[in-house]
Amino acid sequence: MKAVGQNVAYQSPTAPWAKLFMVLVGVGILYTGYRMYQNATAFTVGLDYFSPEFQSTWMLLLKIQLPVLTLAGAAIIGWIWHTRDRQLDKLQPAEELRRYFVLLSQVMVFAIVAYLTASPFTEADAAWHQVTVRDTDFTPTHITLFYFGIPMFIISGLVAFFYARTRLPQFANRLSLPFALVVAGPIMIMPNLGLNEWGHTFFYAEELFAAPIHWGFVLLGWATFAAGGLVVQILTRVVELTKVIGADTQVESPKSVDATALA
Repeated sequence: MKAVGQNVAYQSPTAPWAKLFMVLVGVGILYTGYRMYQNATAFTVGLDYFSPEFQSTWMLLLKIQLPVLTLAGAAIIGWIWHTRDRQLDKLQPAEELRRYFVLLSQVMVFAIVAYLTASPFTEADAAWHQVTVRDTDFTPTHITLFYFGIPMFIISGLVAFFYARTRLPQFANRLSLPFALVVAGPIMIMPNLGLNEWGHTFFYAEELFAAPIHWGFVLLGWATFAAGGLVVQILTRVVELTKVIGADTQVESPKSVDATALA
């Protein structure tokens, strides 16, 4: 027999720490391994695009990674859309808060992928070109940066965006401008990638970051400023949900127990 009104321990929603850790470890291993491979082969078999060694190493890698990343991104986003919540109007506060924790984890992955793409890989690209100059569009550093890092950047952002659009009322019922800008940043620089390759190959050999051919990349930097607005939107709703759940917990789990009432 159990006393009616017995105080049952309330479990508040928690962040998916284990899954987040596994994803971050996977991203870290992938980027570290790729950077080590680039460091080992960029100067040994990566100096001549027309050599058989370049075609069998770097171009083969390019032909593998682009389809794999495209299919993986499409599969993940397709699964998110297929399993979307069609009854968001009935979403309970505790479940909504848990989903915000998942979204924050995805945003963290997006930020780390952005840093790894924009810092080690981008700086390696500039340093490599200043040493070897440029011969063709496809270079070891471009295959890692433009055709691996940027697609990873875009995929991680779209995953977080579509998760929010399909599972959280705040983002499903209206378009979040900060969220849209943050995710659109990597996509908006894609046309400038083409301009950059065309300009450098035919008439602009300078590889300084401040070169006019690179000015279009400023769009990516400006888009990151919208992350502040996104964080404010998320945390404001998290605070509201925390207050609601806290009030409900006090009502459903009274401190005093009526020991005379038996089930």
